[in-house]
Amino acid sequence: MKKNMMIKSKQKPGESPNEGANSKSPKENSYQTINYISKHLEENKKALDDVLGVGISYDIVCRMMKFAGKDFAIYFVNGFADSDIMTEILKQLANLKREELVPNVIRELLETYLAHIQVEKIGTLEEARNKILSGQVVMFIEMQTEALVLDVRSYSGRSPEEPDTERVVRGSRDGFTENIIINTSLTRRRIRDERLRMEMLQIGERSKTDICIAYLQDVADPGLVDLIKQKIQEIKMDGFPMAEKSIEEFLVGRTWNPFPLVRYTERPDVASAHILEGHVLIYVDTSPSVIITPTTFFHHIQHAEEYRQTPVVGTYLRWIRFLGVLASIFLLPIWLIYVMEPDLLPKALEFIGPKDTSKIPIFLQFVIGEFGLDLMRMAAIHTPSPLATAMGLIAAVLIGDIAIQVGWFVPEVILYLAVAVIGMYATPSYELSLANKLVRLGLLFSVAVLKYRDSLL
Repeated sequence: MKKNMMIKSKQKPGESPNEGANSKSPKENSYQTINYISKHLEENKKALDDVLGVGISYDIVCRMMKFAGKDFAIYFVNGFADSDIMTEILKQLANLKREELVPNVIRELLETYLAHIQVEKIGTLEEARNKILSGQVVMFIEMQTEALVLDVRSYSGRSPEEPDTERVVRGSRDGFTENIIINTSLTRRRIRDERLRMEMLQIGERSKTDICIAYLQDVADPGLVDLIKQKIQEIKMDGFPMAEKSIEEFLVGRTWNPFPLVRYTERPDVASAHILEGHVLIYVDTSPSVIITPTTFFHHIQHAEEYRQTPVVGTYLRWIRFLGVLASIFLLPIWLIYVMEPDLLPKALEFIGPKDTSKIPIFLQFVIGEFGLDLMRMAAIHTPSPLATAMGLIAAVLIGDIAIQVGWFVPEVILYLAVAVIGMYATPSYELSLANKLVRLGLLFSVAVLKYRDSLL
């Protein structure tokens, strides 16, 4: 692996130290031979500057300073380090005297003079490189074989707001953001149990994406926790620009099954409730969605609004949602069967048949309507908010009404298609609603094939 090659260049018997690296570039050689932190500041600086691209990348900064008569090399990423905190720390270091740092410079700084909460020491350049690229500040000191790491990261991002896809009438209005630290703290605020574990992992050869696995130690299945950690650690990719969705594919595999095997949520209260039930949650940095695993079909039907009401009202709401989900799957295929086979229709339900006719078969009307609704849904996503109202008027008046008048659709098709779409939107899980839509299309095609099987054969 590339990572192992960076640690130390191997030397064959009888080979000079430089011969084994002849095929490598000077930049690779400098980093391979000096993975440890040298006493000489210039050696450390040369090795890191080559690898990090100091002087080429504008946001990778190396600040050379002198405190208490000693040279310091301070590395950080511009935009990640909190300038106010760093300014205060540098002011404190500027007031130090040489005798205050002897005999052990690292220990005195770590235990006494670096007035910051999160400070640690490291001993290799590989650790230093990873810390710098993750947004932390690394200090190298002349004649010291260890470096100090200060976590003064301040990621830019939005404030916790209620997610649009999981709104409630009663309940909290906070939601997860793209900052993994904020997300885990929102969960910890609701579960103040000493057995709550949040293990941080890092994956991605280039992206170094932070991932947190959260679970209750005495409630979650230890085998499940170990399995999830093993699968995550086995992931070998350069980066994860799609964040949680890429992680899901490695956890459950890439299959043709349209139904989701994990659930996503952007609500801290929902995430906390599942942790208390024994689920394992996966937080991915840069994503506001948290992965809940394992899940069943019924986990995707639950909604936070049901738990904010009395048991009777909550049960009523859930059954209404169940009916909506069933309508989104079976209403159109069943109605299509009765249209194609009127003899199967009970006399008490004869009124549901189409009163008007069209030159376009009912089956094709459903297919055109389904594809048209998907097209309008995608158009609505890409339409700016001020134009969303105009988009709705175009869809309802210019397309729906005129399509009926010119004879493309019969009114009953629009009615039942609208009911099915409402049931799809009433499904709390967006992934489940899309899977149900594919099942509905499959059933429509099955009805049509069975109806015209003789002519097709």
